[in-house]
Amino acid sequence: MSSDNEEYYMHYGDCQSEKARRRFRDRSKEVLSKQAVMLAKRAEEHESFLSKVTHLLGVLSFGGFCFLLGARPQDVPLVYCLFYVIFVPLRWIYYKLKKWHYYLLDFCYYANTIFMVFLLFYPRNEKLFLVCFSFAEGPLAWALIVWRCSLVFSSVDKIVSVLIHLLPGLVFFTIRWWNPAALEALKEERTTWSYAEDKSYLWMWLVLVPLVVYSLWQVLYYLIVNVLRRQRFSRDPEVMTSYRELSKKAKKANNFWWRLSGLLGDQNRLLMFIFLQFLFTVATTALTVPMFLSYEISVMFQILKVSASAWNGASFLLEVMPRQVILKEKKKSEMQPAVENQNEQSS
Repeated sequence: MSSDNEEYYMHYGDCQSEKARRRFRDRSKEVLSKQAVMLAKRAEEHESFLSKVTHLLGVLSFGGFCFLLGARPQDVPLVYCLFYVIFVPLRWIYYKLKKWHYYLLDFCYYANTIFMVFLLFYPRNEKLFLVCFSFAEGPLAWALIVWRCSLVFSSVDKIVSVLIHLLPGLVFFTIRWWNPAALEALKEERTTWSYAEDKSYLWMWLVLVPLVVYSLWQVLYYLIVNVLRRQRFSRDPEVMTSYRELSKKAKKANNFWWRLSGLLGDQNRLLMFIFLQFLFTVATTALTVPMFLSYEISVMFQILKVSASAWNGASFLLEVMPRQVILKEKKKSEMQPAVENQNEQSS
């Protein structure tokens, strides 16, 4: 056999194998999408029952966590780690199906990853502890209030959203105030623990260094979303990011934030959004300094976070959910005649 024929058959074989791989990938995607649709239909058929089960488990879990928080605060970091490794991957799968997976590039997941690194690998690193405390009790905690996260026990998605922002603050609150063993371990890594006297040290590691770490995330986020994946977003408007969702809601409401983000023109709204988010991060990290020094302020802030989440949850249940139920029933009633007509025509 000549070398030309050998090259031809090798090239032909490569093409065939590539086509087979593509068919396998397409077939896998098709099967997964069908399974997802089937699961979604079944979940919709049993929506009421599943909501009741979710509500029951949510209330029991939250009550159990509150008991653990008082009885064994030293175990709270372990509960947080278990929550992260179980629910964040599940959320990625769920969000991937709904084209929301770019939400997992948001700062809250970036910060939570840093928390996991600290708790699992560097639990005695005092400086990293301060950075984590700043993020947990700063931007993440205030996001609960500003972005109106709702504690709704019948919704797994809303519970996870609340816990992603709420649990880290409780973890580092317990390490700072309720876990003497963890605090002593951190003290051993540094000969002096004179926070009250050394305010410049606190401002360095609770404000300045966290802002540098935050800026690194902002640069990476911009490069991924607005440079590397720009064509992906332009092709598919259903793929959501935080900026897309917030700008969509703000534009619809024509609220203060929409008008403020448009001060430099529509073409610069993204830059204004980044700038406003940076100001929010500066303000909230600065507030962690008195919070770190005062037990009373820290306790009141924990109460404020939980109260705000519960209040938003009540507002959702009493104001938003009834409207959603009415809309669902209206869609069902509109679709039913069309289905009946199709059945009559097919018969």
